[in-house]
Amino acid sequence: MNVSSPQAQEIQAIFNRIAPAYDELNDRLSLGFHRVWKQMTVKWCNPKVGDVCLDVCCGSGDLARLLGQQVGSTGKVYGVDFSAAQLQIAEQRTQHGFSPLPIVWMEGDALHLPFAENFFDAATMGYGLRNVTDISGSLQELHRVLKPQATVAILDFHRPSNPQLRTFQQWYLDTIVVPAAAQMGLREEYAYINPSLDRFPTGPEQVALAQQAGFSSVHHYPIAGGMMGVLVATK
Repeated sequence: MNVSSPQAQEIQAIFNRIAPAYDELNDRLSLGFHRVWKQMTVKWCNPKVGDVCLDVCCGSGDLARLLGQQVGSTGKVYGVDFSAAQLQIAEQRTQHGFSPLPIVWMEGDALHLPFAENFFDAATMGYGLRNVTDISGSLQELHRVLKPQATVAILDFHRPSNPQLRTFQQWYLDTIVVPAAAQMGLREEYAYINPSLDRFPTGPEQVALAQQAGFSSVHHYPIAGGMMGVLVATK
């Protein structure tokens, strides 16, 4: 798969490098709460038995597997990521499950999804919107591939508006997460989180961008004191 820009190639390389440590560091980064937040995200996009669903920027596949459990054997889930290393781990983790899930893992670009218009009944994205090189373009692509009345739920870290929580977040990243990553030889790869949070649109700004992309009903739900949020957009 060709990634279109040097910036995108750099981000792709980061996620390939962090793939072996990604799940462990996610646990540390979220204090283990990412599992609950992912369950909330899947619930908000409302997948049903037999649906065809998309998990874009799927990483090691947590959201895709949750979607697979909801759609059942008559449904299908496509897990898409531009990191081949992440997809390899996602596939291995699925094979080690107790029962097969209806998931197809695909290497692909969130800005150029390899699907027809009006294809999916529901979609998720976890920790991906903050890392794409064109947030508006990514939202437009999600709008394009969703069926009318279908919903996407997008989970990501945010900068909280509360000054005390923002100070705590900064301290936690600097003193817990980045040193833990450094022990695995990944200091620079995880040091990027702070500047990415500074650049990331706020909840209301995300709502406006989703509306501009064509979504008819859009809400942003802050969680964890605003350090996390879920954008829920219905076509």
